[in-house]
Amino acid sequence: MAYPMQLGFQDATSPIMEELLHFHDHTLMIVFLISSLVLYIIALMLTTKLTHVSTMDAQEVETIWTIMPAIILITIALPSLRILYMMDEINNPSLTVKTMGHQWYWSYEYTDYEDLTFDSYMIPTSELKPGELRLLEVDNRVVLPMEMTIRMLISSEDVLHSWAVPSLGLKTDAIPGR
Repeated sequence: MAYPMQLGFQDATSPIMEELLHFHDHTLMIVFLISSLVLYIIALMLTTKLTHVSTMDAQEVETIWTIMPAIILITIALPSLRILYMMDEINNPSLTVKTMGHQWYWSYEYTDYEDLTFDSYMIPTSELKPGELRLLEVDNRVVLPMEMTIRMLISSEDVLHSWAVPSLGLKTDAIPGR
């Protein structure tokens, strides 16, 4: 669960989210190193009076300027593609939950069981108990088993919605008719 003034992500509760956190750190380090190098070069060019004129026209510099970004993009793209394939992997699910977004509530249906459906409405601010989170508390929560493969079928009846469980690394847009 996130807490006030938190600066990082929530603790990971799934292998996918752990991979996403490692990828975030990997990419952030690359961006930090590139930004530091560019800032150093800019500072060097602004403070140094001696510049070698022929270095700016050199073919080797242009080759490096072309090859280095390609290498950097590959070091970012390969882990990203691996995680995308891991997220899209479909095992034999033990449970399927159909989730429908409506204008002001969500409808859930456990499709493996007959007549197991319910609606989940947000609790109004005036009815919140101390310690409950405004705009996050609902009257009926989704209950899912741990360490089971679960397939979520997420769609919408009327408008775009976003269904997410950040600690699991899940976020899906519910699109009408899809």
